[in-house]
Amino acid sequence: MTVYTKNPDAIAKLSPEQYRVTQESGTERPGTGEYLNNKKPGIYVDIVSGEPLFASSDKYESGCGWPSFTRPIEPAHVKELRDVSHGMVRTEVRSSHGDSHLGHVFPDGPIDRGGLRYCINSASLRFVAREDMAAEGYGDYINQVEDI
Repeated sequence: MTVYTKNPDAIAKLSPEQYRVTQESGTERPGTGEYLNNKKPGIYVDIVSGEPLFASSDKYESGCGWPSFTRPIEPAHVKELRDVSHGMVRTEVRSSHGDSHLGHVFPDGPIDRGGLRYCINSASLRFVAREDMAAEGYGDYINQVEDI
């Protein structure tokens, strides 16, 4: 079984934007994220720990300006915390092992897919294409990845 941790070497390699988002709970500007329009099959993992977070088959276009997902690929790898910053009450989403800030979850997602919208910063993610998943140690998740 793979052990995921907050990796200091990975943190040292983050761009300033990735560091600001993952380590300082920042938010990338809407419409600017690398994965917003990605439609390739694969999974999205924490850029710091490598833990699997979301599948392309659960990604959808919400119109919010950030990649949106209906559910985590591995619920144990995502923790939800109350966030009262910026004068709002929201639910923050962080990776369980890497403790990276990922984004927020809202109850306005597609009803037929559970009703949740995980609004996630591209800067906190690394995309692993389906054809690379087995070689990178994510073969157990291939059955959860479909063409969009």
